[in-house]
Amino acid sequence: MRKILIITGPTASGKTNLALRCAKQLDGEIISADSMQVYRHLNIGTAKITKLEMQGIRHHLIDVVNPDQEFSVGQFVTLARDIIEDIFSRNKVPIIVGGTGLYIKSLIYPYTFASTPKNNDVRQKYKDLLEKNGQDYLYNLLKQKDSIASQKVHPNDTKRVIRALEIIELSGKTKSEQNLENITPAYDYLLVAIDLDRQVLYDRINKRVDNMFNSGLVSEVKKLIESKLVTFDCQSMQAIGYKEFKDYFNGTIGLSQLKDLIKRHSRNYAKRQLTFIRGFDNVLWLKNIEEIEQTLIHIKKQFKGETK
Repeated sequence: MRKILIITGPTASGKTNLALRCAKQLDGEIISADSMQVYRHLNIGTAKITKLEMQGIRHHLIDVVNPDQEFSVGQFVTLARDIIEDIFSRNKVPIIVGGTGLYIKSLIYPYTFASTPKNNDVRQKYKDLLEKNGQDYLYNLLKQKDSIASQKVHPNDTKRVIRALEIIELSGKTKSEQNLENITPAYDYLLVAIDLDRQVLYDRINKRVDNMFNSGLVSEVKKLIESKLVTFDCQSMQAIGYKEFKDYFNGTIGLSQLKDLIKRHSRNYAKRQLTFIRGFDNVLWLKNIEEIEQTLIHIKKQFKGETK
């Protein structure tokens, strides 16, 4: 059966554990859909799974690029599709796991805007605006023209901001409108989304952040900066759990404030993740951990026709 399993949900909701259980029962391999776990050396702050924690299950798209490199949704889709075909060829089940909703959506629904031709004159116009007015001005311009697209791109990612503005000018349609024209999924899939009680989730997030600091997060970030593997301008360092350290190292905030800031940003991110997931069709929602056994039975039935 050429069907993929997708497991998503907000940060710290338990996606990894569920994915491992599914992989064992379905003879599957896991493809990470996490936009920060692709980076080498960013381990603690991304809650990256260790070799031991993988329990012998093969994982893909973790530690793909160096932390000073950029990695796009297009690169993810290209790599993920090849991996999915390889997993299918070995009669195993591809299991997509992660909280980067845009990665998952782009994989399921190939974007049509990629076919919009490039126009160097239009692109140069926006480059000139960037040079003259700065990245915040350019990002706010996109926000005015396509608020949905602006939520899916970081203000520092000026290449994608310019591309979105270019598409709007050339096609007369926003990037978001063109995305909606693609209604045929590329894969037959089952999407399981974890949506825990809000307070339970927040407690899990706060505990995870505390554990990150206890595990040496400060040392990890300090080493990254001091070794010049990255600067705070790099795409990788825009991640929650890393970007907040800039003010800490500058002496603007203390350790306690740093922890609180990461916790708050993580909680806010969790809200945005859930909002994005609710835009998907045919979602099997897992509302609490107690439902996991029933969910596993349903998943096995979908993939293997088993009811026990």
